Parts: sequence; C-alpha cells; structure tokens
Amino acid sequence: MVLIDKLVVCGVGLIGGSFALALRHRKKVGRIVGIGRSKESLERARELGVIDEIAPDWASALDGADFVLLAMPVGQTDAAMEAMAPHLQAQTIVTDAGSTKRDVIAAAYLRLDAHLSRVVPAHPIAGTEKSGVEAASATLFRGKRTVLTPLPENDPAAVEQVRKAWQACGASVVDMAPQDHDRVFAAVSHLPHLLAFGLVHELAARANAELLFSHAASGFRDFTRIAASHPEMWRDICLANRQALLGELDQFLGELALIRSLLLSNNGPRLEQLFEEARQARTKWGEDRARERGEEKQEIVVVNGS
Repeated sequence: MVLIDKLVVCGVGLIGGSFALALRHRKKVGRIVGIGRSKESLERARELGVIDEIAPDWASALDGADFVLLAMPVGQTDAAMEAMAPHLQAQTIVTDAGSTKRDVIAAAYLRLDAHLSRVVPAHPIAGTEKSGVEAASATLFRGKRTVLTPLPENDPAAVEQVRKAWQACGASVVDMAPQDHDRVFAAVSHLPHLLAFGLVHELAARANAELLFSHAASGFRDFTRIAASHPEMWRDICLANRQALLGELDQFLGELALIRSLLLSNNGPRLEQLFEEARQARTKWGEDRARERGEEKQEIVVVNGS
C-alpha cells in the first residue's frame, strides 16, 4: 500500500536518494520529485531512477505534495524553509535528515511557524564516507536507527506518518529530546569525525607525508575512513553543534593529557589498564549492537510480510 503519494526530496544525495530508493523498493511511494542546488546532480538522480522528475522551484515541487524530506547540509535548512514557506499546503508533512536538531528546530519556528503541527524533525543514523546520489542505496537504513525529535506542536498523526516512512525504509525509530540528541551525537559522531579529519590533515601537512601514507595500513584506514566524508556537510554539522562539540573536545583533550602523562612517566601498568577498560567497553558495544541488529532484522521481516 502506498504511504506517500507525492514525495519531495530536497538534496538528492546519499541520504535523500537512499530514502527515495527505499520507499520505491517497498512500493510505498507514488511519485518522487527532486529539488536542489545542482541541476547536474538532479539530472543524474533522474537517470538513475531515484526521482521521477525535477522541480524548477518550490511552488512546483510543493503543489500536491504529501511529504517533504530536507536532506541537504544543515547549513542550508533556514534558507530552504524560508523559500518553501509561502508554498506549503495544509496536508504536507515536512521532515529532515539533519545530524543536528536544535538549529533545525529554531529554523522551523522562525520560518514555518504556521505549519508546525506537520514539521517533524528526524535524524537517520546511517551513512557512509561516500556522498552523492550515485552512493544512494535502497538498503542504507536497513537495520539502522532513526531518531525523531517531535515538537510540542506536532500533530500525532504527522509524527506517526514520519515514523512509518522511516520504518518502511527498514529503520527502527526512537524518540529523543532535541538537546539530548545534540549532546549525544556530539560525543559519538561529531567528535570522531573531527578527530579523523584532524589527524589526516595534520599528517598530510608534514614534509614526509608521502612516506607516512605509503606505510599506513588497516588501523589508519579504519580510524580515518570517515575523513573521506562530505566536507561541506561536516562543516555545517560542526558549526551548528559547536557548543556541545567544544565541550566534548575539551573532555577528550583531558583524556589525551592523561595518556601523555602515562607515557611520560613510563607507567605501563596504568596504560595497559586504560587500554583494557577501553577494549572491554568497545567489545560490549559491538556485542550490544549485534544483538540489536538481530532484533531489527526480525522486525523487518515482519514489516516486509505485512
């Protein structure tokens, strides 16, 4: 059964394109319209069958639209909401895929105040270091988690529609307060990206960078994989969540100072203890995630059979 008759995706890249493909694969969407800054990217999305048509402007895109996904970098959210506001129709649900939430919500209150009952902020916890529509996949969200941060003004039916859309993509959906969301992801997502970008940037600036990179192997590859992510997107995320990220960065600098002191004092037993505590925490996290994925796979089977 079709869940969305007309879907509008603003920013048809990895996330927006994968959302469209997942719903198309599940036959949950009728028509998919793309809108964005790059005509070339939109043309490519249409060639790949990710979207059915390209909207020349917001008036055309929103005519008869049931559902809008804002999937461009979060720094463009305010401008996009301002541009779409005059053309939003009463039935249209608006959601987003931004990695930060308080800035998105602030833009919604400023630009879409007359439509807040149907603006439901969201964040799919999925992605790769690749970007662009050619990296989009119908299975990107399968077994992953999507966080909703509903507004007090939200119509429960609109929240449920957004929840069903992400579940149709194969995701499990949880709710979280916006301030909690931004603090959590500053620690477990934004800080790791910042560290990966910083390490690669520092090594690349050295006089012997070519020698260093020629000897880098799996440890370097695994730690720095996310440094190949989209620079504009991560610039916007880091700036939008800079207060929480600065707090996490300061806390991590304290951890680095501790490790440095252990090396200076040649304190092998304490260094090994630190490594062991980290190893146990990482192992437990991996085991917990494996169990969650197993449960989510069972849930997906049920959804597919419905």
